[in-house]
Amino acid sequence: MQEPEEKKIALELLETEQAYVNRLHLLDQVFYTELMKEAKTGKTVPEEVVKMIFSNISSIYQFHSEFFLPELRKRMEDWNRNPRIGDVIQKLAPFLKMYGEYVKNFDKAVELITAWSEKSPPFQELIADIQKRKVCANLTLQHHMLEPVQRIPRYELLLKDYVRKLPPQSPDRGDAEKALEMVFMVAKHSNAAIAEMERLQNLWVVYQRLGLEDDIVDPSNELIKEGPIQKISTRNNSTSEKYLFLFNNMLLYCVPKVIQVGAEFQVHLRIDVEGMKVRELKDTEFPHTFLVSGKQRTLELQAR
Repeated sequence: MQEPEEKKIALELLETEQAYVNRLHLLDQVFYTELMKEAKTGKTVPEEVVKMIFSNISSIYQFHSEFFLPELRKRMEDWNRNPRIGDVIQKLAPFLKMYGEYVKNFDKAVELITAWSEKSPPFQELIADIQKRKVCANLTLQHHMLEPVQRIPRYELLLKDYVRKLPPQSPDRGDAEKALEMVFMVAKHSNAAIAEMERLQNLWVVYQRLGLEDDIVDPSNELIKEGPIQKISTRNNSTSEKYLFLFNNMLLYCVPKVIQVGAEFQVHLRIDVEGMKVRELKDTEFPHTFLVSGKQRTLELQAR
């Protein structure tokens, strides 16, 4: 008897889950535990650094090893009597939100490993020692750490495949489709978490360049565009170098600081986007010029 296609995919899910739990065990019980033990002696790196590198890997490992893998195994052993996995995955899906934290932290974790490997030879040696073990299969710590980042997209692909192969009258169809939708939402949630983190990080960098003025620092702002601009002075027919930051709610007209200690720019003027008008000017002497007029002021500017 040929095994039905959907059962083959469910078995593949079980096999990859077992391999994944082994990888999580290596990360949590070997790398994290041993690096933490050394950190406590004060000879390698601060304990805080080890915690930051591994984020919430312990919770992820516990969830998969103590709950999801056993549930999946039980279900596959009982497949002939009860051929379904959709309901088990529905129970799993909400917990996958835990990955948001791990995924968000991933780039930072890799940077920390690199930085502390250079700073602390004992730290580097301990990692190298663990990497030499058979269980590591000649792969680096960073490589193993990438696995949780890739796991949710893997669930999504396997589940898509599973739903596609299910016979129309399968008792698992409704549950499996709902499970797929839930996993898809979590994958989106984790991507959105990364995008949001990057946005805030970039915004913070811009605020530092502007000198962290209280009334400007707001996490909800959206930076749309920035760049150098020439300010035209009609009085003496000359131009001077300025810099613009356009946010969703304001235009910052800045002067580059000559001595760049601390902030890079000084904010000279802030024009509210609400009610602001931009008009192109036809000026033969100064091409690419335009007028920005807002509640606060009107500026005549020239682009490159």
